[in-house]
Amino acid sequence: MKLFLTACLLLFVYSITFAQKPKDGTYTYSIAFAEWQGKSLGATCTVIIKGDSIKVIHNGNRNLTGNKGDIIDEGIIMKHTKTGKWIIGQSSKDKDAKEIGGCSEGPSVIDFKHKKYWTC
Repeated sequence: MKLFLTACLLLFVYSITFAQKPKDGTYTYSIAFAEWQGKSLGATCTVIIKGDSIKVIHNGNRNLTGNKGDIIDEGIIMKHTKTGKWIIGQSSKDKDAKEIGGCSEGPSVIDFKHKKYWTC
């Protein structure tokens, strides 16, 4: 019985620690700049989710370079195997990328729990 309760507790903690993928729809996310320790500096973007596909679009916010409607990132929503973080990948190989997010060459990180898109 103790083993069962321990397993249930671990499953519960795991489920609340890592956010689930949101339902299909259009959302506004903060942009977290890795070079500024994750601060958004007021920058936001539009995130469109349809199935396993995701698009991150410039929403015209002045704290972000580019133009309204520009696609910042797009790809397939997947979990990074090593870290358990949600990423925007281009192929299934990205699940095992050595580096992810921030200013790395790897896939971008998308934080569904805190509604943040991470970039350099």
